Amino acid sequence: MQLHPRPSAGEPTPWAFPEPERGGLPNGLTLLRSHRPGQRLIAVEVNLTAPLAAEPTGQEGVATIMARALNEGTDRHSAEEFAAELERCGATLDAHADHPGVRVSLEVPATRLSRGLELLADALRAPAFAESEIERLVANRLDEIPHELANPARRAAMALYGALFPAESRMSRPRQGAAETVERIDAKAVRRFYEAHVRPAGATAVVVGDLTGVDLDAELERTLGAWTGTRAEPHVWKPVEADDTGRVIVVDRPGAVQTQLLIGRTGSDRHDPVHPARRLGVYCLGGTITSRLDRVLREEKGYTYGVRAFSQVLLSRADGTGLSLLGIRGSVATEVTGPALADLWKVLRDLAADGLTDEERDSAAQYLVGVAPLSFETASAVAGTLADQVEEELPDDYQARLYARLAETGTVEATAAVVRAFPADRLVTVLVGDAEKIAEPVRELGIGEVTVVSG
Repeated sequence: MQLHPRPSAGEPTPWAFPEPERGGLPNGLTLLRSHRPGQRLIAVEVNLTAPLAAEPTGQEGVATIMARALNEGTDRHSAEEFAAELERCGATLDAHADHPGVRVSLEVPATRLSRGLELLADALRAPAFAESEIERLVANRLDEIPHELANPARRAAMALYGALFPAESRMSRPRQGAAETVERIDAKAVRRFYEAHVRPAGATAVVVGDLTGVDLDAELERTLGAWTGTRAEPHVWKPVEADDTGRVIVVDRPGAVQTQLLIGRTGSDRHDPVHPARRLGVYCLGGTITSRLDRVLREEKGYTYGVRAFSQVLLSRADGTGLSLLGIRGSVATEVTGPALADLWKVLRDLAADGLTDEERDSAAQYLVGVAPLSFETASAVAGTLADQVEEELPDDYQARLYARLAETGTVEATAAVVRAFPADRLVTVLVGDAEKIAEPVRELGIGEVTVVSG
């Protein structure tokens, strides 16, 4: 049998996260573009300055309904016709609302970019917001809510946000709205929110992919350039205060065989110079199956299938008033809830006392830096990250500089950052499980006052 010769590895080439080219359209829309040869599936991300905090009181969820309705028909096509047009050119168009604003995402083959941009522009310029479609989307959202409440992880998140943030803060309430607010939303409310906040001036479009042979300026001028509107009144951002007093909230689920745990507090956003060190330290604590939390709670004790530590930006402001959620999540068997939490707190206290090891730091840095080229192989990954940078008011070269800073971060710096992120005496712990079985063992740990609430 004759075998083909083994392929030989090529010469390694330098890699850097692409810095975009900036521009704009006469209607005020900011443009970022990045030519990525070989990426024949073009990704377009549009950031709309329609934050959740701008939703009218009592109609929380209207931003989500509006975002979902953007591809449900325009002044030129019904919902069914619009879906057919997207399918005909092999495109997908999605949108979602979050605290910073609404994000609209288009993916389309390079050969169909012109038509894809036309459909995107129509969705932004003249969405239909037909009453029947809004009623259907509201009904769908109302159907989702009982499933979210039944999901232990989602229920834990709701309880944590409700505990961290004051009741008057939009962050304390479900991002996509609760039943009592969603049911008040109608087509008129959606139209009012759209007209108040969705304008080209102040919005940003990111285009990434193989732009060979594409006159992108002409295509954008013809499509997104036809979207008009005066600049909306800027939303007044107010710093959000959070209460991270150490305490425990047990969401009672009688008979539950597992306890879902979510432990958290708030910290600074990615403008903080400590962010790279914190990212490295958080990864060492609980970023993978070989991190400290998993090594103790999963490998040594067998309490869980996995526990993860994370940092998630909630709002980011260039003036430093943004914030992130710093958390630890996982699930354990009901009968070992107390011992598992005791060991988790021991991990945090040992980390504060003894610090990370050089081996932990080196392994984390090598992974986070080494995996970056793979993480950004697709146009959509690059476009999403560039849109995140815009949304978080970060410079265009932020991601490119991040990896150099991760590689330069030392063990002592990473230790200090993760210890500040998770102080053992200032963490809000949410447990979704059988209160009768877990409340008393948790009280005995002394990690904070225990409150039991209905599930």
